[in-house]
Amino acid sequence: MLGIFFSLIGLGVLAGIAVFAYLYTTTEVPQPEKFALAEKTTVYYADGTTAIGSYAEQNRSIISCEGLPDYIGNAIVASENRTFYTDKGLDLKGIARAFINNVTKGTRQGGSTITQQYAERYYMGETTSYAGKAREAIMALKIARTESKDEVLCNYMNTIYLGRNSYGIQEAAKAYFNKDAKDLTLSEAAMIAGIIPSPSTWDPADNADMAKSRFKRVLNIMQEDGYITARQHTDAKFPQTAAVAQQNAYAGPNGYLLDMVRRELVQSKAFAKEDLDTGGYKIITTIDKSKQDLMQSIGDTRLGDMPESLQIGGIALDPKTGEVLSVYAGSDYLSKQLNNADQALFEPGSTMKPFALLGAAQSGVSFDTLFNGNSHQHFTGLDQEVNNALENNWGSINLYQATANSVNTVFMNVNEHLTPKRTAAIAHEAGIQGDIDEASMYNVLGINALTVWDLAQGHSTIANNGVRNTLHMVSKVLDSHNKDMYNAPSEGTKVFDANDCALVQKAMQGTTTYGTAAGTSAKLGRPIAGKSGTANDELASSFVGYTPSMMNVWAIWNPDGNGNPQVVPAFSGYGISSTGYPAHLFQEFMAQALQGMAVEQFPTAKDNGKIGGPDGTWGLARGQSGVQPYANNQSNANRQSTEDAQKQAEQDAQRKAEQDAQRKAAEEKAEQEQEFAQQCLANPSYSTNCPNYPGATQNRTDTDNKNNEGTTPQ
Repeated sequence: MLGIFFSLIGLGVLAGIAVFAYLYTTTEVPQPEKFALAEKTTVYYADGTTAIGSYAEQNRSIISCEGLPDYIGNAIVASENRTFYTDKGLDLKGIARAFINNVTKGTRQGGSTITQQYAERYYMGETTSYAGKAREAIMALKIARTESKDEVLCNYMNTIYLGRNSYGIQEAAKAYFNKDAKDLTLSEAAMIAGIIPSPSTWDPADNADMAKSRFKRVLNIMQEDGYITARQHTDAKFPQTAAVAQQNAYAGPNGYLLDMVRRELVQSKAFAKEDLDTGGYKIITTIDKSKQDLMQSIGDTRLGDMPESLQIGGIALDPKTGEVLSVYAGSDYLSKQLNNADQALFEPGSTMKPFALLGAAQSGVSFDTLFNGNSHQHFTGLDQEVNNALENNWGSINLYQATANSVNTVFMNVNEHLTPKRTAAIAHEAGIQGDIDEASMYNVLGINALTVWDLAQGHSTIANNGVRNTLHMVSKVLDSHNKDMYNAPSEGTKVFDANDCALVQKAMQGTTTYGTAAGTSAKLGRPIAGKSGTANDELASSFVGYTPSMMNVWAIWNPDGNGNPQVVPAFSGYGISSTGYPAHLFQEFMAQALQGMAVEQFPTAKDNGKIGGPDGTWGLARGQSGVQPYANNQSNANRQSTEDAQKQAEQDAQRKAEQDAQRKAAEEKAEQEQEFAQQCLANPSYSTNCPNYPGATQNRTDTDNKNNEGTTPQ
């Protein structure tokens, strides 16, 4: 048995030697110009075949190292491998450690020596496999045995990725200092060498403190190891780098998409910036190209009298999955990097009210509870009175009607019962990340600035019946061999009761039928939940609307040259205090985006709350009114059931919409007749129907005679 055992061991050793010999013989050591360095990472639309763009233009130049100052190579050795000139090129412990981490954790960890790093870059993307890691180690061994130290260092300097889309010291010198590598100073060489481990993250333009720290480290080691004198060390000052040149790949609106995808993956901790620049990945997004093109076209449309400073942001998503379908972030990334979809801030105004409405449902308050909807009210802790838009007095009004018509005083009353802290907590539970003032009663009126993305994240949880999904643009990431490297989060978190959310959805449907965006539901031919919002002092306007399967959010704001908010003036007939331009953008987008989609119904909501709340203190205490009834001839409706009141209001809104359409048609006809008369006056021969058309008198006389004879002119 012992004989058999040792025989097997012997066979295993022989097999291992044979495999090693085969790999050593067949592994080629390529020259730098043949390196398969860093394939482009390409980003695709949701179809997986249509490209949005790619990362890194991959600027590369192979130069001779003979003309380079010695301190360039020495700075790199000091930064990356102090024992480079004396070691054998291999760190066996480092290889073992990297191999274990790469295989077990899926990370990409290279070797510790310059020789190993050089080999690792050739097998980029394959080092998580056993075969790839084995070939990498064998290549490092072969390089160490067949090439001189100067050759290895030169090849390394010519192929290393140094940030700013630069491969090799020559392109890095141009990118950071607008000069050739041979002209780099000691300080400039030390700065570049210092950021080698993470050039995209430690670029002085992004992280000056880290770049300076690494710069000092390199100089310290260079002095310790005798490469520079103490005087040279003292004289070396941190250099001023050139501005980061924007890539042409980021031109136009697609630049925003590329940047958003990059930020999402880096923030997920799944990838570093260098991974995306050099990994050769295939990133498939959730962006629907047809909807993206539609949203871009609508957002880019500028009306004649629209202020040039006016900014627009938008997003469309599937609340059931959290997948972002399209965004409007701006027109051109190269001219304006601030993203209007997920970076620029605006005050959301009344689009924050549904979170307090949800709080009322959670507190057991029936939405049929009547509240005082008049202006000029005072609330706890506030010196100033609170008014509604245009100081309207709505009289006794329930929560359905207050939501539809965005009645400030009712929601201030709700917030008084909930407390601002609870209202802020509900918004955060829904997924909003931005700061919300927990001490201000006005937080229910949307005084805290948010992004379009953040607002959509919060509302999507209510739209998804209380299940919070993380909004995301990346579906999956594949490596060069189509192996999954990353998949989007797929599990939602239940944070709210489904029926409570259904009540909020029901109330928000009033907005699009008889409320501040009356007629929207009828125009789109399906139930739509919506909420309009106007910021304090009319500094911004927004609209959130959705079906069960698609949400669309738009916002407009008007910053000055320094980014400070200004009043958004009325333009092209869109008043900031009424339905406003965002509601128009919503209708434009959804009318086309919903084409071909089945009409969906919202869940049936059961109002299990009590009039006046569980303790009877909410609103007018069990509906006993001490104020005048709701304006606009609604006194009879208040004595009817809430459903009857809403039905009557919807009929009134529909009748008004028809009257408006008739009036508009009459105005257009009058304008056409006036234009025709002016054309005839300027040119009698413009049309045979012109009253002064040559010969018209005789023609009319003949016609009149025929009519008198009982014949009909043809």
